Amino acid sequence: MSGTTLPGDPPGGRRAVAMWSIGVSVYFVAVIFRTSLGVAGLDAVERFHVGASALSTFSILQLLVYAGMQIPVGLLVDRLGTKKVLSLGAVLFTLGQLGFAFSPSYGMALASRALLGCGDALTFISVLRLGTRWFPVRRGPLVAQLAGLVGMAGNLVSTLVIARLLHGIGWTAAFAGSALAGAVVLVLTLLFLKDHPEGHEPAPSAHQGAVYVRRQIAAAWREPGTRLGMWVHFTTQFPAMVFLLLWGLPFLVQAQGLSRATAGELLTLVVLSNMMIGLVYGQVVARHHAARLPLALGTVAATALVWAVTLAYPAEHAPMWLLAVLCVVLGACGPASMLGFDFARPANPPERQGTASGITNMGGFVASMTTLFAVGVLLDATGDDYTVAFSAVFVLQALGVSQILRLRGRAARRERERLVASRVETVHVPA
Repeated sequence: MSGTTLPGDPPGGRRAVAMWSIGVSVYFVAVIFRTSLGVAGLDAVERFHVGASALSTFSILQLLVYAGMQIPVGLLVDRLGTKKVLSLGAVLFTLGQLGFAFSPSYGMALASRALLGCGDALTFISVLRLGTRWFPVRRGPLVAQLAGLVGMAGNLVSTLVIARLLHGIGWTAAFAGSALAGAVVLVLTLLFLKDHPEGHEPAPSAHQGAVYVRRQIAAAWREPGTRLGMWVHFTTQFPAMVFLLLWGLPFLVQAQGLSRATAGELLTLVVLSNMMIGLVYGQVVARHHAARLPLALGTVAATALVWAVTLAYPAEHAPMWLLAVLCVVLGACGPASMLGFDFARPANPPERQGTASGITNMGGFVASMTTLFAVGVLLDATGDDYTVAFSAVFVLQALGVSQILRLRGRAARRERERLVASRVETVHVPA
């Protein structure tokens, strides 16, 4: 539990902050690369001469690779440790960004985004694992929210820096120049990162190939908290992800008649809102563990309400104040999705944290991938009717909420049982 100190907890401290900072810097760069297409969508249409469906394929393929790798990545992190997995991730997403910079064709650009998605997939679960190895359990919710906040800072760099570079120095120079950041974090990881503090080495586990993999996945999936965490992540993350990753800029420019500069400012508002709300959510959950589900469901309800009002607004364009409110509310989606890990974390022992986090993280990216595809197809089918296309958001939200409500009781009972058992074990630890 977040507020419980357990025997053998890592000490935290300055060294923990230093190690975690190195790991999270890799994730920071990965998010810059992941979201750089969000500000380059219209440029990509002109460069590769593609329509809405083909444009959405860039992000869909990237997220398909990302989502499909989450469970394997969790297993890899549990088995190999953070340093090796983060280093491999940095190599892959840097090569993907470079390939995207120099791609002369749509097919090569697709392959580059897939490679980028593969490297990106290795980062976030590794950072979560690094946090559990270096910080006490009670710091878990705040550390996870801070990781999400750093990721949104990477999104902010895409919105502010990559967008300006694209229109200043051009496609190739902007993407190739940004790839240098990947080389920097790779060197930092190789030279300085440690998987865990001295004296807190994880217990060795007997690896038994496919049998080990099946047992890890099955044991994590059997926990209601893991499944609840996955559905919380599924339901909360995707509206903002779809907006920032690809369709926000075209929606604001083409459907709402805004300039690119104004649309970019609204995208920046989403990111800033995410960062501020992330700090609030982290502090609230660290102090009041029972607030997790109300915060998650409240975020879903607010998102659905504001989206509905925006899409159904009777005038040709929604007013600026309503678009600003939409962007502020979308900023809560990222912090709310991090609450999913606060359900999965206490449901699984340390040796299964990576696998459980991988299952949880897969949820939001499956939802994002599905919505990206649906919006692209509906836009092509309706002649760019964004009201119809973005209505796909409500379908996935309804599915996710139904599953959250179905699992919440079982997850809560199981978590209480684990808390009682841990307290009994703590009482019986010899002085």
